[in-house]
Amino acid sequence: MKFTLRTRLALLYGALVALTTGGFAVVAYYTVSNELYANLDASLVRAGSSLLAVIEREQDEAKQPLAPVKKNRRKESGEDVFAFLQRSSLRDFVGPIPVPDSVIDQPQDPVWTAVYEHVLLNSSTYLLQVRSPSGEVVWRSDNLLTDSLPRLESVLPMGPGSADRMTTWISIRGTSYRLTVVKDARAEVAAAYPVAEVDFMLRRLFSLLLYSIPFLIVVSIGAGWFLARRALRPVDHIAKAARRITAERLSERLPAPVSNDEIGRLTDILNDMIARLERSFEQVRQFTADASHELKTPLAILMGEIEVALRDPKINDDARITLESCLEEVVRLTHVVQGLLDLSRAESGQLQLEHKPVNITSMLDDLCEDIGILAERKSITVTSSIQRGLMVSGDSVRLHQAILNVLENALKYTNPSGSVDVKLYAEFSNVHLKVTDTGIGIEPHLLSKIYDRFYRVDQARSQDIQGTGLGLSIVRWIIEMHGGTITAESTVNVGTTFTITLPRSV
Repeated sequence: MKFTLRTRLALLYGALVALTTGGFAVVAYYTVSNELYANLDASLVRAGSSLLAVIEREQDEAKQPLAPVKKNRRKESGEDVFAFLQRSSLRDFVGPIPVPDSVIDQPQDPVWTAVYEHVLLNSSTYLLQVRSPSGEVVWRSDNLLTDSLPRLESVLPMGPGSADRMTTWISIRGTSYRLTVVKDARAEVAAAYPVAEVDFMLRRLFSLLLYSIPFLIVVSIGAGWFLARRALRPVDHIAKAARRITAERLSERLPAPVSNDEIGRLTDILNDMIARLERSFEQVRQFTADASHELKTPLAILMGEIEVALRDPKINDDARITLESCLEEVVRLTHVVQGLLDLSRAESGQLQLEHKPVNITSMLDDLCEDIGILAERKSITVTSSIQRGLMVSGDSVRLHQAILNVLENALKYTNPSGSVDVKLYAEFSNVHLKVTDTGIGIEPHLLSKIYDRFYRVDQARSQDIQGTGLGLSIVRWIIEMHGGTITAESTVNVGTTFTITLPRSV
């Protein structure tokens, strides 16, 4: 399937936008994903480190000297350094104590801290657990129920970490959690948070990208098509103007765009080329006119001398045959020269046509009577159907010349015992003349060439049919100068139909 340049540019623009937005979507998705999980890990580390700092503070306070009575009471009650955890709430351990950036290996972003600690992280889903240096679980958050979070030694083989901290994935009761274990000499704290909320945000981002990218692609293709159409509009104008420029209208020029861009420079180059072609055609026309004019006099003299020689009773039969053959060639050459001269004058505007009322019905009656005599010699039947009283406006001499040429061609290319049908009728505001023969026909791909100068189909050449190859060129010029058209339909070995259409004159 072939696409126009406008469509190809629009599709290319859409493909570039698709690649760009697709690449941006992939980078954005993975960047946001990494940022979300990185900040989740930072929040978990911050929570665990905060709880370790609380434990350290409580242990330090426990080591301070107390009054003898109070000290003995604490010892007697068996209260240890982890007992305070039973009296505290979970929210007390989610960032109440500032943690140095060195503990979490990255600066604390206040925006992300607010997002995670006040929106995403909440006490109902935030799991915390404290182990003693011996590995015994001394405290766990209520939402852990009877489950326990892994120890640091058990998760170290699962991924990169250090001797005092590790972050990994775990599953509790079918729910995926992100786990961080922080340890020092006094305690080991494990903090976990379900990743469902983060995954939900990522799924929403993925859906947004998934539905927005096709929309952007469609919009970009539409915008690309519109921009390409707007950018190529001068090309369409140039193409339409170029179609109007023919060998007869080389004086016209392509419209130059207002902007001096690539299309403007191309238009200037094409106009220069048309100007050179116009000069070349003008030189050819001038040469043809001059040559034809110069040849008319010698040919006329030669024709007269041959005719005089043929009247001499003293020449023998062989000489007479030779002179008659020479006379035929001179007459044919005279017709060629006259045809070239007429075409040269017509193309240069020197040949003017009259525009007077012409009774085409009477003209065609006379022409059919004339060609009927020629048809009898070849045993060709001529039939006619001529509508009465039809008038056209034009030059009667040139119209007679054009119609006679078409009728003569019909007889010329029709085999003996064939037929030629002539039909003249009016339809709306036009007059139609159809000449149909049962001749040798013309191949379809050659129909567009029959109006070219000196062109004759190969079948006509093989049958030695006389002709100059200029007749239909002159016929088309005459018809077009009268505001009409001439068309041909043909089937090989069946026949040809020429249709001449002229504006009707009331």
